[in-house]
Amino acid sequence: MALQRLRGRIGEDATEQLHAAEASGEDAVAACNALGLFGGETRLVVVDGVEAWKAADVKELEAYLAAPAPTTVLALVGDGIKKDAALAKAVAKAGQILAYDVSKKQLPEWAAEQFARLGAAADRDACRALVEAVGDDVGDLASEIQKLATWANGEQITRATVEELAVGRAETPIFAVTDAWGRRDVRATLRATESLLDRSHRPRSGELIRLVASMVGHVGRVRKASRLADEGVRSSEIASRLKMHPFVAEKSVKQAANFSQDELAQAMVRLAELDAGAKGGSRLPPELQLERTLVEITRRPDERAG
Repeated sequence: MALQRLRGRIGEDATEQLHAAEASGEDAVAACNALGLFGGETRLVVVDGVEAWKAADVKELEAYLAAPAPTTVLALVGDGIKKDAALAKAVAKAGQILAYDVSKKQLPEWAAEQFARLGAAADRDACRALVEAVGDDVGDLASEIQKLATWANGEQITRATVEELAVGRAETPIFAVTDAWGRRDVRATLRATESLLDRSHRPRSGELIRLVASMVGHVGRVRKASRLADEGVRSSEIASRLKMHPFVAEKSVKQAANFSQDELAQAMVRLAELDAGAKGGSRLPPELQLERTLVEITRRPDERAG
């Protein structure tokens, strides 16, 4: 996010992008000094992947930082660099280190803090939805936070806002469908499904197949979480055993409470039948098959009776 602000302030035309896999410390220094020769105008040199630099590269950097080009900003981006590493010490001595060491469990709280720094307000559910939609990559999250904060323009950011705008594309996130299914809200499930199919950049038929596969995976995870929860296993341990994100595990357990084991088993059977039918195994239109299956696996027993 800090790098985005730098680019925005200095401008793309005044920015040079390098990667440590191809550019040495000497190359980065040369870029900084060369840009400085134009004088007056502030320039930005960004070097990605600096964790790959060796001792010789760090020495070149240290020499440059003793007398840096006055109109050049040097931004070094890297992963897994320890605070006591020579590179980190060199940067800390002459500049500023921005470290994003955030555990998965703390990502929603971190997202809320980033929104606040940008003068935006996002509720807890919105921050959790953002993590679920975007994933664990802090850089990707920072990009989406910047976009959402700009769009909100002082308005409250909600889960609906995230579902509408997050992930950098005009698609309905799949979790809008799975969340509605997990609540056993038939109308919301069908509405989210139609929105996903309408707004996807993929062909409608291809998006339908992708949706079915996602539902198979999601219901399968909920079913596994349900079994473990019935054994008294906590959601944190379920996350570890099933290699899920902690929030996904927590949500899976919550959704599992709305279904019996028999219902989840039957849902898996119906989704398998839908998968085969949508790929040519049925004469019915795939979208009609999808709608019927979603209604059947979502509605409650008393709704079936009625």
